[in-house]
Amino acid sequence: MPTERFQFEGVGGHQLAASLDLPTETPMAYALFAHCFTCGKDSHGARRIAIALAAKGIAVLRFDFTGLGSSEGDFANANFSSNVTDLVRAADHLRQTRKAPAILIGHSLGGAAMLAAAGQIPDAKAVVTIAAPSARSMPAGSVSPSGTRNSSPGSAARKCCSRSAESGWRKAKVWRIFVSRGCRRPCGP
Repeated sequence: MPTERFQFEGVGGHQLAASLDLPTETPMAYALFAHCFTCGKDSHGARRIAIALAAKGIAVLRFDFTGLGSSEGDFANANFSSNVTDLVRAADHLRQTRKAPAILIGHSLGGAAMLAAAGQIPDAKAVVTIAAPSARSMPAGSVSPSGTRNSSPGSAARKCCSRSAESGWRKAKVWRIFVSRGCRRPCGP
């Protein structure tokens, strides 16, 4: 399957690295894929999903959110709202250069962001989430600064809002703004 690599402008003027996986024939539809928290467009799961869909005739645009992978910017300055805006901008870019995405796919926090963005992507016909949190505050409540799963929701949010946290295989600095919009309790020091 051919893959085109390019950049488009995200929030704050940062150039976001993107890949468009194309079927060998004319695409029957276009999809937009949002990766998980601290993952990237080139994660194993994102690549496998894009390749499988391209084999079925669906072109898939996947990109790195601000400060992740090959995208510009600082991940510590990103937040849920900026991720949603970047998804809308990715859909706009696809609409302007190819065709609007009919299928929206998101994994984990990317699924939650995709659900939030879906209302701003009017051409979408389907939204698919894979292991998406049921609430925006879940990632903060399930990752602790040491990278272990946390059994008391919200306690990690109080600890990791303004310092490094580990999620899966990557350390990331998480600022209060990223999780505070979904938290019911104030973040601590």
